[in-house]
Amino acid sequence: MEERKKVDGMLEDWIWKMAAALKSQHKQINVIIADWLTFAHQHYPIAVQNTRYIGQEIADFLEWLEESVQFSRSNAHLIGYSLGAHVSGFAGSFISGTNKIGRITGLDPAGPLFEGMSPTDRLSPDDANFVDAIHTFTKQHMGLSVGIKQPVAHFDFYPNGGTFQPGCHIMHVYNHIAQYGITGITQTVKCAHERSVHLFIDSLLHNDKQSTAYGCNDINTFNKGMCLSCRKNRCNTLGYNIREERLPKSRQLFLKTRAHMPFKVYHYQFKIHFINEIQDKQIDPTFTISLTGTKEDAKNLPIPLVEGISGNKTYSFLLTLDTDIGELIMIKFKWEGTAVWENIWDTVQTIIPWTKGTRRPGLIVKTIRVKAGETQQKMTFCSQSIDNVHLHPAQEKTFVRCEDRFRRQNRK
Repeated sequence: MEERKKVDGMLEDWIWKMAAALKSQHKQINVIIADWLTFAHQHYPIAVQNTRYIGQEIADFLEWLEESVQFSRSNAHLIGYSLGAHVSGFAGSFISGTNKIGRITGLDPAGPLFEGMSPTDRLSPDDANFVDAIHTFTKQHMGLSVGIKQPVAHFDFYPNGGTFQPGCHIMHVYNHIAQYGITGITQTVKCAHERSVHLFIDSLLHNDKQSTAYGCNDINTFNKGMCLSCRKNRCNTLGYNIREERLPKSRQLFLKTRAHMPFKVYHYQFKIHFINEIQDKQIDPTFTISLTGTKEDAKNLPIPLVEGISGNKTYSFLLTLDTDIGELIMIKFKWEGTAVWENIWDTVQTIIPWTKGTRRPGLIVKTIRVKAGETQQKMTFCSQSIDNVHLHPAQEKTFVRCEDRFRRQNRK
């Protein structure tokens, strides 16, 4: 306790939260905190050099533990934040003998002077039996990325794409400046960089709200909802309860999170087949969607379409919910906006009288296909009114669960 008083106030608050969260696991666990503040609080290039020295010290300490109390290195789990992630990597590579440390977790491993370096000069999958990393602030800031962007582990997690985090966005800089003065900019950087730590603590504290992440090539493909498969172990759990699996090649996983703890959200892919009847014209409508589930409803969610609608095409996008709505049973799909087109159509009918009685063109929405990432369930929804599948501005259509005709035909 005396020791804690001595270093408390200098070490970050999150360190004590992390230690308490680790101890809350119902296992026999010893938490050891490496205090290397005097070596870390140097000019950055010197602190980078010091990571090797501290890594060697930790390796020596683990070897001493093995000799003196028969504590196996395979039971050691090193957790390092920022520069500390590379310290952990060096500890793993410097430890003598052929056996490796059990696990290393890198929490937004530092980027400058490590990005692009060879695996021996940074955290890498070779440094332990299992290595995982969470990248939360790889966005360029003053020409440098704070966190490393490249994969450095067996599983590399990129929450919200890994560039910045909800609640830490640049819009919040002004609030930080109001609160902290010009150091507010640093606070915003710290917010996204340190989010990696809080995501890990969250995984320890909320066993019932574990965040699932999905293997994907890049964030743009993920944002279209096209990576929500868990087949062939493509998905994994973020944080302490990860499924440990050594891979020949680093696997990059993506997920969305909320702005605060518990960070878990529920991921859905929506595939909507539109037919645009307005010939040779691309339109950029705004849609909202309301979902009815067996547990809860989610109303008026904006749909993030990244391109205009033209021709006869299926559009895919990712939607996330903060709450578990249960099984999806009904969808309401609305074209937001005013019925300006009705006036245009009336004018056309006045100018060209023979079009009287002709149905005005709009969008046809035939089916909505949904995949729930967390349950891996696939569902198809059809328009409730079979006769009227046309959608116009300011209109809302209801879609209900239906048997997918295409799948039925394929099964025959």
